[in-house]
Amino acid sequence: MTRALDTRTLDTRTDRSGPPLPEPRGPLSAAVVDALRGGPVRAVDVDHADPYGDDLQLALHCCYELHYRGFDGADDELEWDPDLLRLRGALERAFLAALHTDVEPSDDVDAEVEALLVEPVGPGVRGLSHHLQREGTLAQLREYVAHRSVYHLKEADPQAWVIPRIGGAAKAGLVTVEHDEYGSGRPERMHSLLFAEMMTELGLSDAYGAHVDRVPGETLAEVNLMSLCGLHRSLRGASVGQFAMVELTSSPGSERLVRGMRRLGCGPAAIRFYDEHVEADAVHEQVVRRDVLAPLLAAEPGLAADVVFGIRASLLLGDRMQDRLLGSWERGESSLLRPLPAG
Repeated sequence: MTRALDTRTLDTRTDRSGPPLPEPRGPLSAAVVDALRGGPVRAVDVDHADPYGDDLQLALHCCYELHYRGFDGADDELEWDPDLLRLRGALERAFLAALHTDVEPSDDVDAEVEALLVEPVGPGVRGLSHHLQREGTLAQLREYVAHRSVYHLKEADPQAWVIPRIGGAAKAGLVTVEHDEYGSGRPERMHSLLFAEMMTELGLSDAYGAHVDRVPGETLAEVNLMSLCGLHRSLRGASVGQFAMVELTSSPGSERLVRGMRRLGCGPAAIRFYDEHVEADAVHEQVVRRDVLAPLLAAEPGLAADVVFGIRASLLLGDRMQDRLLGSWERGESSLLRPLPAG
């Protein structure tokens, strides 16, 4: 039976003011946070910073959030402040340079897509969804959801930036998938809201940005790549590649997470988000291949290398995040910088 939409509850959960500013983690993020508090944009040394590190990734996150919900107390006009944009550009160049160094180039999109569709099998397969399905604890599941909240509470928003940057059939295909992500006209089915409901069921704060101070740079980098590619027309091919990677690989992982959550005794409200993705992303896989990638590359064949870069950069950053979480759990440690409150 379909749940009736309580618009007052929906508005309370989705139309919040911006989150509080996070705590800086070094000179780069301190310069951005201080600027968002009204100070001048200080000169900082970006060239010698770790491009994947907590400080640079948090600084980028703060710059990008000005284009989403902003921050409580930060002037909305800072979104287009030229000094902040210059600093953001320097941060982006460092991040992109590292990715281009670490990602092997290719323009064979068909081979890349086929590789994504091959699921590793066997008892020795290492992966977050495999771990949570087989042996993960409820505490680890709650940590995983806190990490994922940085993206899923604004699910599909970073990819929406690419809509005006492509045309024709590829635009129509991408919007078809985005329409599903936003609930297909039913606000209560928006994936971001389903994720928030899961967080509440697991005893986690579902406030937008509530867990940014807890997650490491590996988590922020995955989401920053989405924003980086979406906000630059020159990276529209990479944005579509990142989008394709998520949609082509999500369904099997979501099914494993559903099984793991049932094993842990989670209720329907907690499971609903990933259960929705098992079926939806299986359909999206076909739409992305046939109605997004094929017409995009037919119209702009020169974007093939960028599409592969978007896929491979996403996989690289996903592997870094996975190693962070699984490595911490194998050592009996939390994967978060700050512990979660008891559920």
